[in-house]
Amino acid sequence: MVGKKILLLSPHTDDAELGCGASIRKFVGQGKTVYYAAFSACEQSVLPEFPKDILIHEVKEATAALGILPDNLFLFNYAVRTFNYHRQAILDDLISLRETLKPDTIFMPCLHDIHQDHKTMAEEALRAFKFGNIFSYELPWNNLNFNTAAFEVVSEEDAKCKVNALSKYKSQAHRPYANEEFLRSQLRMRGVQISRRYAEAFEVVRMISE
Repeated sequence: MVGKKILLLSPHTDDAELGCGASIRKFVGQGKTVYYAAFSACEQSVLPEFPKDILIHEVKEATAALGILPDNLFLFNYAVRTFNYHRQAILDDLISLRETLKPDTIFMPCLHDIHQDHKTMAEEALRAFKFGNIFSYELPWNNLNFNTAAFEVVSEEDAKCKVNALSKYKSQAHRPYANEEFLRSQLRMRGVQISRRYAEAFEVVRMISE
């Protein structure tokens, strides 16, 4: 389903892990080159008991747990919930990533995601990467509808790795989706849809076959 060079676009630290963490671990295990770009560490919304830059440290731990190399992690510093005011700058950053990394497959949020940052990221990514494979990952609390056109079958080890990676986000532990029960139930539900144990679902925005 995917090529050899994958770029994960995560509007905020943890979005990509939530949407496709088990698949990331699978791709890394297959020897694919995986890049991760996060565009906000959400300093403005970090709980007061944590340092403002906590998510920068947590995303480094989480991506390392998935097997992503430190040099393949890119962090940008846009303020949370302001992406729509910085469309051109974000597009410029995406184009720079495209020219530098030359990925053949992109994973991004859904174009219909109701979070303003997620939606802006998806729209600008479509402009920047329209000549490659593009898949949208699932964030159910923000998706009023989601076309499950593609599934990536994942293993028990992939599932464990996703749960472990997201456990690194201590500052996000209060979120209703930040727990093993939810993460496994979503993997199991998508697996049942295709008669497998575990899977992650994706929208197909563009898929190119050579």
